[in-house]
Amino acid sequence: MAYWTDKVAIVTGGSAGLGRVLAESLAEAGARVVLAARNPERLDRAVAAIAEQGWTVVGVPTDVTEDADVAALIERTIVEFGRIDLLINCAGCSDRGLAAETSVERFQELLELNFLATVRCCRAALPHLIRSRGHLVNIGSLAAKTATRFLGASPASKFPVAAYSQQLRSELKPQGVSVLLACPGPIARDDAGQRYDQQAANLPDAANQPGAGVKLKGIPPARLAATILQACQRRKAEVVMPGKARLLFAVAQISPAAGDWLLNRFTKS
Repeated sequence: MAYWTDKVAIVTGGSAGLGRVLAESLAEAGARVVLAARNPERLDRAVAAIAEQGWTVVGVPTDVTEDADVAALIERTIVEFGRIDLLINCAGCSDRGLAAETSVERFQELLELNFLATVRCCRAALPHLIRSRGHLVNIGSLAAKTATRFLGASPASKFPVAAYSQQLRSELKPQGVSVLLACPGPIARDDAGQRYDQQAANLPDAANQPGAGVKLKGIPPARLAATILQACQRRKAEVVMPGKARLLFAVAQISPAAGDWLLNRFTKS
């Protein structure tokens, strides 16, 4: 991927999970990478591991729910590298619970992290992305398109990411900025099936499974990262994995009842 050589990329949530894999993939492709994450110790370990490969990487401790932290992240990037070519908003978290029993405070917490943090980072980086005619990638999930059972506040906090990305895509295209929304299904990880033990303790067994029981295999993070970066390079509008989920989205737009029926067919009881 010579395309990324010497480009400057910021990856939020870059110390672990998909964010870490995206950062490593970009660094390997020749990009100069800035990792942003809230946990300084985990961030330092991620930066050290990438730097050991001889790749260019900088870590900036950042709480993306704080304006001052985000401003400092952008300023540090400009001081270090003088430009921004790519911002990947990957910081976020999922949830488990019944929507009717999820507290207002939990909805506020996830809206702040999953959606408003994306807005905050976009606003701070956009002047530089417009200057470079660069790329903006917002990581959503299938929950940004359809709401399955037992996902607590996740869908309500992810749906706005899809709407915001679509609006940005339309408004920023004349200025040369490419906006990509990535909506992956469950991502393969070592703690799958145990990650939500506490939150799902009083819910059906399916609630603790990847995607809250959606009948989909976990996507290998490296494969997902490669697909996202390739789509970004080609200035595509959206990535949905697996692709067959698009059928569900299309059916649900035509008939919500049929969409619900299809969704339940693909979800474990």
